[in-house]
Amino acid sequence: MLSKTSIRFAVSVVLSLCAYAVSAQDDLLSLLGDDEPQIEYATASFKTNRVINLHSLENTATGVMDVKISHRFGFVNGGFSELFGLDAATIRIGADFGLSDNLQVGFGRSSYEKTYDGYLKYSFLRQSSGAKKMPVSAILLAGMAIKTTPWQNPDRENYFSSRLYYTWQLILGRKFSDSFSFQLSPTLVHRNLVRTTTEENDVIAIGFAARQKLNKRISINVEYIHVLPHQLADGYVNSFSIGFDIETGGHVFQLHFTNSTSMIEKGFITENTGRWDEGGVHFGFNISRVFTIVKPKG
Repeated sequence: MLSKTSIRFAVSVVLSLCAYAVSAQDDLLSLLGDDEPQIEYATASFKTNRVINLHSLENTATGVMDVKISHRFGFVNGGFSELFGLDAATIRIGADFGLSDNLQVGFGRSSYEKTYDGYLKYSFLRQSSGAKKMPVSAILLAGMAIKTTPWQNPDRENYFSSRLYYTWQLILGRKFSDSFSFQLSPTLVHRNLVRTTTEENDVIAIGFAARQKLNKRISINVEYIHVLPHQLADGYVNSFSIGFDIETGGHVFQLHFTNSTSMIEKGFITENTGRWDEGGVHFGFNISRVFTIVKPKG
C-alpha cells in the first residue's frame, strides 16, 4: 500500500500540473487576443420589399424569387350596386429576384392600362452596428413602365416613346427598434406624354412610410406620398394607404385600404384620383411567396 507521504506527493504533482495547464491556457488566450467585433446588419425592417405601394428598405435575398399578386377592388363608394367595390378588380402580377445581397431586379404586368413594368433596386448603404456603424439604409431604384392600351386617336401620328414612363427613387430609412421602422422616398417620375399643357412631364414627390410591429407575425403599415404643387392637372390627389402585414410561413399577406388604383409609381403618384373623404378608397391585398431558385455557395 502507498504511504501517506507518497499520496501527498502524487496529489501535489497533479495539482501542480493542473495549475500549469490553466496558466498555459490563459497565456494562449492572451496571445490570441479578444474576439474581433462583427458587423451586425439590421434585418426585417419591413416584412417584404414593399410597404403597400412603395418599395421598402428590404431587398429580396440572393438567389430568391419573390412572386407577388397584388389586387385592388373597386372604390367602396360604389355602394351596394357595386357591392362596395367587390364587383371590380385591378391586378398586378410580378416577380422580384435577388441577384445579390445588394441588387434586386423585378418585372410585372398590370391590368390597369395593360402596363408592363421593370426595375432595378440597389442598396448602397445598410444599417449596421458592431465593427461597422451605419445609422441608416439607403437604396436607389430605377424603373420603367410601358402602357399598351390602344391609342385614343389612332388616326394621328403616334409614337412608341409616348407609351414610356420612368421612375427614379432614393429610399432612406432606419429600423429604430425591433418593432418600429421608418423611411423617406424622394421620387422623380418622368412621363414622355402628358394629357394637358398644365401638367409637368417631370413630377417630383416624396413618400413617407412606417411600420409598427404588433406581434411576432403581424404589423401595421402606413404610407403617404406628397406630390409637390403645380405639377399635375386638377383632380389628382396624393396617395394615402394603411394596412396590415400577416406572415404565415413562406407567405406574407398584406391587407390594406388605399385611395390608389394603380400599383406602379407612374400611376399611384401621378394619376391618383381617389379621395378618402368621399369614399374613394380601395380594399386590396398583396400576396408574397418566396422561392429559392439559386442556393448560395457555402
